[in-house]
Amino acid sequence: MVSVKVGENEPFERALRRFKKKYEKAGILKDVKSRTYYLKPSDAKRLAAKSKPKRRF
Repeated sequence: MVSVKVGENEPFERALRRFKKKYEKAGILKDVKSRTYYLKPSDAKRLAAKSKPKRRF
């Protein structure tokens, strides 16, 4: 869980910006998006292969 302690004289916007950075770094949004729908294992392999750089000989 991501948490941010707000200082006594710290503006809310600055604390929110720190929270967003921690939230993004933790990968929570990516995890939520990946769980929104089911992806068959064969489709997951196909997407992984498509995203890999192609080797040239």
